Amino acid sequence: MNQGTPVPERAQFDLTLTDGERNELGQVAALLADAGRRQVDDREWLAQARELTSRLPLRLREVVRRFRHDPGDDAVMALRNLPVGDPGLPATPTVAESVERTATVPAAVAVLISLYLGEVVAYRDEKSGALVQNVVPVPGREESQSNGGSIPLELHVENAFHAHRPDFVGLLCLRNDHSGTVGTLVSSVRRAARLLPDDVRDVLFEPRFVTEAPPSFRSANSTEGHPVLDGIPDDPNVRVDFNATSPLDDTAKDALELLRAAFLEVSASLVLQPGEMAFLDNHIAIHAGRTRHARGLPRRADIR
Repeated sequence: MNQGTPVPERAQFDLTLTDGERNELGQVAALLADAGRRQVDDREWLAQARELTSRLPLRLREVVRRFRHDPGDDAVMALRNLPVGDPGLPATPTVAESVERTATVPAAVAVLISLYLGEVVAYRDEKSGALVQNVVPVPGREESQSNGGSIPLELHVENAFHAHRPDFVGLLCLRNDHSGTVGTLVSSVRRAARLLPDDVRDVLFEPRFVTEAPPSFRSANSTEGHPVLDGIPDDPNVRVDFNATSPLDDTAKDALELLRAAFLEVSASLVLQPGEMAFLDNHIAIHAGRTRHARGLPRRADIR
């Protein structure tokens, strides 16, 4: 049987909704946002959201399922022309620990798509366990390596220190900066590992590294050594935060530096505009905020 021409990988996980599909998703999100005026973290609201995922546009469901099965070499999915935007949005938060508790249309869009990919999760030690969080620069924290800082973040997987890291991370853009050019640096271990010599990869598979918890966690830490690469040698997962992961010896230090250089060599900038959402496979893709004094209002959701 003729299988047809394979869909190019980058196009396979880059979907722009038609206006009809956008309206279809917007109607489902509005229905969920008005569901008893409940909060995002309410169990009954989440149960209704889970049921409503069956009403998402068909092409959107198809792309999300393909991505979950195998995210490809880049491990990034971009969804565009979603029913969110500046009209009616509140001012960008400027306080620390900013989260979204109210069931708005943007929050409903983020949760609906995330629930079709997996289960939305949060951590009690981070922003009081809120399922949907704002990622914005916070005055007074400009120099911090956190989601409230304005300096570029180092490449990392989400919660690299944690034994139960999310499988996917979602970023929904509600506002970009005034220039519309601020992006997130993304890279993939599937591409970077191919550039490493076998002896360097062997070191990275050994428990010769320690990762500290980020400042966004009120209390949590790990002092146990762990490998940076694990899983199948020819297709490894990655667990690293180049700001918080420390080598335990000089050989491990050299290997970590070579890995970082390889990630940078194969990296790309992902620029999201209002109404666009990206998902990253948190076992394969790493990311780094390139924001500097931006006025963005992305929403983050972690998924298992």
